[in-house]
Amino acid sequence: MNESLQDLLDLLDLERIERDIFRGTSRPSVVPRVFGGQVAAQALVAAGRTVPAERLPHSLHAYFLRPGDPGAPIVYTVDRIRDGRSFTTRRVVAVQHGQPIFHLSASFQAYEEGMEHQEPMPSAPDPLSLPTAAEMLPRHAHRFVDPEVAQRLSDARAAVDLRYADEPPFASVGEPREPKSQVWFRTNGKLADDPLLHVCLVTYVSDMTLLDSVLLAHGRGGWTVGDVVGASLDHAMWFHRPFRADEWLLYDQESPTSQGGRGLARGRIFTEGGQLAVSVIQEGVIRVPRPREGS
Repeated sequence: MNESLQDLLDLLDLERIERDIFRGTSRPSVVPRVFGGQVAAQALVAAGRTVPAERLPHSLHAYFLRPGDPGAPIVYTVDRIRDGRSFTTRRVVAVQHGQPIFHLSASFQAYEEGMEHQEPMPSAPDPLSLPTAAEMLPRHAHRFVDPEVAQRLSDARAAVDLRYADEPPFASVGEPREPKSQVWFRTNGKLADDPLLHVCLVTYVSDMTLLDSVLLAHGRGGWTVGDVVGASLDHAMWFHRPFRADEWLLYDQESPTSQGGRGLARGRIFTEGGQLAVSVIQEGVIRVPRPREGS
């Protein structure tokens, strides 16, 4: 296990302050706000620690309310909404500086047999045939607003082996494409056999690239190249089948629409063996900066 992955695992190991109150810290951020996937993953950790171990998340629905401050701790308060015979529901509010920055509702279920069907896995290149994001980012540093951003992004993603199946938005600025994107990912090291940990790590990664498909439709490179201003608004996930975050997962993403300064993206996460493991939907703010007066 590399140091970056251990740092990420430490980030998800929240401090328990009271029975249903937890405290987390943040990683150094490339932008002056906490990464949304981190807040979502930490909130799910907090919720999961109040639920029997045999019950795992089957869905979450979340809203990003305010930008998080990377320099301050985040306090997560868990509300035990319901404990049923098969399902458990939790609500989590993340607070900084006395204000809520994030709200999550999550539902947990004990395993049971049922009817099964799924969409087939789309075709995708072998992940080992693709360059890692850490290898790709520095090659495109000349496109970025800040020359150091590419290296800092590479460092931030060292915990996860992330591989684009095609050129990402920051590598194809000015070239509108079909609003679809694929990435393979897995953690850079083996993990313990803790199903909740694997779910929380995939929740963390799910916010990294989901809005890429919106950018591709318009030939925009994203906030890293300064041609859009963006942030996650809400995020929903459904966990269908068991998976491991330390084994290859295919994140197949598309955008059906963008309008009103917002873009919608959908994602499906498949195991390397072809099982549909997770479905994801996110809406984000995506605005084109207006030229300053006099410029």
